[in-house]
Amino acid sequence: MVQEVESAVVTITEKAAEKAVALLKDRGIEDGALRVFVVGGGCSGYQYGMAIAQGREDGDIVIEQGGVTLLVDPESAPLMRGAEVDYVEDLMKSGFTIFNPNATKSCACGSSFQTAEGGGQAKSCC
Repeated sequence: MVQEVESAVVTITEKAAEKAVALLKDRGIEDGALRVFVVGGGCSGYQYGMAIAQGREDGDIVIEQGGVTLLVDPESAPLMRGAEVDYVEDLMKSGFTIFNPNATKSCACGSSFQTAEGGGQAKSCC
């Protein structure tokens, strides 16, 4: 069962949405989606993940915004509530990034985090 939600667990900036739409189009899967998730690991305990999804899975939370579909699995949703997906371009790197209000501690690489409740298994990521 797929859950469609009115109040977005995750939002996406206009720039990130444009990049996601272009990425899906370049791959020939315009009707695909961007899956955003959290897994245990990274220096701080949790690690962000993003992937192109060609279909929805049971329990997915579906967010339609800026012409792109975001999918969040029910296990990741509490850790991602209120997060924003952005696309940054600077001298050091360019790519999708996540700003998460639930993160109380992040590592220097910015791809792992910890919440106030802790959790996750910390591993070297940098």
